[in-house]
Amino acid sequence: MKELILILLINGVSQAILAQSKVEVVVDGIRDTVGTIHVALFKEPGTFLKKPLAGKSVKAKKGAAIVVFEGVNPGTYAISIIHDANRNGKLDANLFGIPKEGFGFSNNAMGKFGPPSFEKASIKIPATSTLRITLKYL
Repeated sequence: MKELILILLINGVSQAILAQSKVEVVVDGIRDTVGTIHVALFKEPGTFLKKPLAGKSVKAKKGAAIVVFEGVNPGTYAISIIHDANRNGKLDANLFGIPKEGFGFSNNAMGKFGPPSFEKASIKIPATSTLRITLKYL
């Protein structure tokens, strides 16, 4: 009986671990090495661009940078990126609201006269692997 409980416990823990994904974001086209690249992961349309589920920052480097989010449950998400050249924590814009720093969204989505909607930028993140366990009955 103890062995069966242990097997069920291990099975449950294994499935919970495998239900999470590792999300790797490759940021291309970084113009220079000045500032910081901020990458934010959003789960809900109502909090898009307001309150991220998770955020990561890396030092800017010309060309490309990689940011990895671990332990993300499968589902629908959206990602926003800014190249915060002056390190003030926000995307700077001119008097007309046109960004003065680099930015991007998942799906390379663009909005009209502002950021894209959550729906335009949304992506489906699946589990990274599948594990099969066959129960044994004695």
